[in-house]
Amino acid sequence: MTAKIARFLEEVQPATPCLVVDLDVVRQNYEDIRHWLPVAEVFYAVKANPAPEIVALLTGLGSNFDVASPGEIDLCLAAGAAPERISFGNTIKKQRDIAYAHAKGVSLFAFDSEAELEKLAESAPGARVFCRILMTCDGAEWPLSRKFGCEVDMARDLLVRARELGLDPYGISFHVGSQQTDLSQWDIAVGKTAMLFTELAASGIELRMINLGGGLPTKYRTDIPGMDRYADAIMHAMTKHFGNNLPTMIIEPGRSMVGNSGVLEAEVVLISRKSYDEDVRWVYLDVGKFGGLAETMDEAIKYRIETPYENDETGPVALAGPTCDSADILYEKCGYRMPLSLKVGDKVRILSTGAYTSSYSAVNFNGFAPLRTYFV
Repeated sequence: MTAKIARFLEEVQPATPCLVVDLDVVRQNYEDIRHWLPVAEVFYAVKANPAPEIVALLTGLGSNFDVASPGEIDLCLAAGAAPERISFGNTIKKQRDIAYAHAKGVSLFAFDSEAELEKLAESAPGARVFCRILMTCDGAEWPLSRKFGCEVDMARDLLVRARELGLDPYGISFHVGSQQTDLSQWDIAVGKTAMLFTELAASGIELRMINLGGGLPTKYRTDIPGMDRYADAIMHAMTKHFGNNLPTMIIEPGRSMVGNSGVLEAEVVLISRKSYDEDVRWVYLDVGKFGGLAETMDEAIKYRIETPYENDETGPVALAGPTCDSADILYEKCGYRMPLSLKVGDKVRILSTGAYTSSYSAVNFNGFAPLRTYFV
């Protein structure tokens, strides 16, 4: 909670649920990444929060952008980002979307399969391409394994095939999992990548780029190492496996760029119990999974929640959203407690909600409006 956000909520008292984002925090996060990882090119993962205000701010600061769709390409271009500052990092693209991006001047594309490579060869001839490899994502609170990436031996063959198709085999990418708390995962991933660099050099292909993906965390319920620790782990892995001959490095922060910039204010709609014998109270908020808190699925991301009664005695709670869907339960198993003095109509503040909230809130499910966002 920053002073700017607290002042806005007190003075404006916007209707809930709402998200308030402090753009100064986003600016500081970008500057911190540039300070601690100066050799890496920053490609903001637009999906984390695609607000035009954030994209415009980062464009002005010199950021590049990792996009997943033509809509995100248009968003970045409208903010003034040049097409050469855009990477089409989604490995699952329609043929016409590849052609659209190429026509707009985008020349950097991800892939992880032969079918995707053939689409790129047809609709983005001569483009720089990078292959995403599979990672187990151990230690990540929001793993990204299986759906994206391919095994190392397949990646090697696909990059050889890319050259045969007239594309530019530019590099390798990986993602160690979102909200990664195990710093050793970068060493494992960079080690696999270095092996590919060596094997492909023997085939006459000189890869020039390593895309380190995302994974840098933001603070939720538990403490995390500082950005300096993550930068040290990444650079140690790079120098260990590549020596002084470092390739171009790309980093794709999303959560770490905007997560701690936002506070979501919500209202308590109902407090109830399921039986006379149960101590657990059910606290229903006017925001849930379908209103922007999708990352509470499987209770993966555990947000900090503030109430007006921080010093009062607490008891165990289950937290749920307002919709008529039984899946709309935020936390039931991971030990949340809230003040016994909490009552219907109270406002609560959910911290570090700047990433993957407003961008998930778009379905108007049950007639509840998408999450309104304010920027201060």
